Amino acid sequence: MEAKLKKELGTSRLKPTGHSGGGCISEGQSYDTDSGKVFVKINHKSEAKLMFDGEMASLEAIFRTETVKVPKPIKVIELDRGGCVFVMEHLDMKGLNNRYSKQLGEQLADLHLHNKTLQEKLQKEQQTVGKGPGQSEVAVVEKFGFDVATCCGYLPQQNEWQNDWVAFYSQQRLQHQLNMVETSYGDRETRELWAALQLKIPQLFTDIEIVPALLHGDLWGGNVAEWVEGPVIFDPATFYGHSEYELGIAGMFGGFNKSFYSAYHQKIPQAPGFEKRNQLYQLFHYLNHWNHFGGGYRGSSVRIMKDLLK
Repeated sequence: MEAKLKKELGTSRLKPTGHSGGGCISEGQSYDTDSGKVFVKINHKSEAKLMFDGEMASLEAIFRTETVKVPKPIKVIELDRGGCVFVMEHLDMKGLNNRYSKQLGEQLADLHLHNKTLQEKLQKEQQTVGKGPGQSEVAVVEKFGFDVATCCGYLPQQNEWQNDWVAFYSQQRLQHQLNMVETSYGDRETRELWAALQLKIPQLFTDIEIVPALLHGDLWGGNVAEWVEGPVIFDPATFYGHSEYELGIAGMFGGFNKSFYSAYHQKIPQAPGFEKRNQLYQLFHYLNHWNHFGGGYRGSSVRIMKDLLK
């Protein structure tokens, strides 16, 4: 693997630094190279390339907004004996300190507002004398989805573009997860609850305007940190969706304090019905955990569905 890395990165120096890491999906190792330190994620599974291609596209999209720090992606490299590695900028990271929580809340809101700001800028330009449509270099996104598949965990998400957020979320997030639950478990109660819930979902979005927002997509406490200059987010599962979706998993496993939420909501205030929609967004992550880790997450999935039907 190291010979392949040297060749692909064009470096004569490739020395492990002792910085290693990894979660339940991929291993990681930092190396010194001719042009500085890099962090390499390694996965030997057959779906590794799809997963890393999605992560690279996610990091590139967030990086381009210049709103919140992410490791700069460098290259996805297929290994000769199967599997894949993903090379990115090495950052000396440690657990997020309270002093940076407020800054992360502000920067995350900036990320979520980035596309809306571009839309408003483009509309302004088009109204300016002599500046017609199509003359701006700004890439505005008006639909929900993403150009490539991205993985939340190791399961690919359906990111085909849709005009309507409620349809996108119902079909390409919840229905997709529930299809996997049905295949693996044939759970009758879940099937019946979903038949009722999908009829009710549109009511949770009455009078809510949703502008596609670029999302990290898997923002729990384990995917945030700090480095010398401030907060960092990593391991994204990016797509354009409703900004509130991001706060679903953020509230499930802790890791974010009041200063984070208050700073975020100063820029993006809570809209009426936020709490119910937050539960709806958590449902995706409980179903995703059920499909990753087994029936221990069934109870939480069923409970949320029942709560939303009350």
